[in-house]
Amino acid sequence: MRGARWVVGAGTNGCWLGTYEPQTRHWLQSLLGPGRVFFDIGANVGFFTLLASRIVGEEGAVVAFEPFSENLSALQMHVRLNRAQNVTVVAAAVSDRAGRERFGPADNPAMGGLAPDGSIDVVTVALDDLVRDGAVRRPDVLKIDVEGAELHVLAGARRTLEEARPAVVLSAHGWELFEACRGLLEQIGYDLHVAKGGREDGDYLLVARGTER
Repeated sequence: MRGARWVVGAGTNGCWLGTYEPQTRHWLQSLLGPGRVFFDIGANVGFFTLLASRIVGEEGAVVAFEPFSENLSALQMHVRLNRAQNVTVVAAAVSDRAGRERFGPADNPAMGGLAPDGSIDVVTVALDDLVRDGAVRRPDVLKIDVEGAELHVLAGARRTLEEARPAVVLSAHGWELFEACRGLLEQIGYDLHVAKGGREDGDYLLVARGTER
């Protein structure tokens, strides 16, 4: 990311210090390459969006999904400042169906998520619908970090997972959610690797690779 332009105060200091989520960064760098299609689901202010944009190059594509207006403004600014022409920003939350749902912001803008009692109304999309309709290219890699809605994202992408077999780098918050996501991916036939266990803080990082059927 050396030389990238960054909005002062956007995201954590680790984004511009080079210390932000090193395990996720490692896995994405190993899974992505020129010409690949990357979905950044829960893009926040765009750190992984910009990283992927550089890696996939002009022939590749990045689709960044972010519903929260504060994050969305910084994300769009980062895309413009870095002239990331291979990036498409979708101002929506990814879930198991298209429509509208409630979103609960948090004190830390990176920690908000879909919640029945949330104070904000946001647009939702399902990946299967977007891929089926040709609104986006079929993905090669998904990064999913949506503060509790990970299982809904997978449910709304089941056909895409079964047919396109993209690699998945998924953050799950809490053991029950982690087990549910792992069970769904195993059922579809993915090979799984627990990159980070949640014994200390309850946060898991799961890397899933789709084998050919």
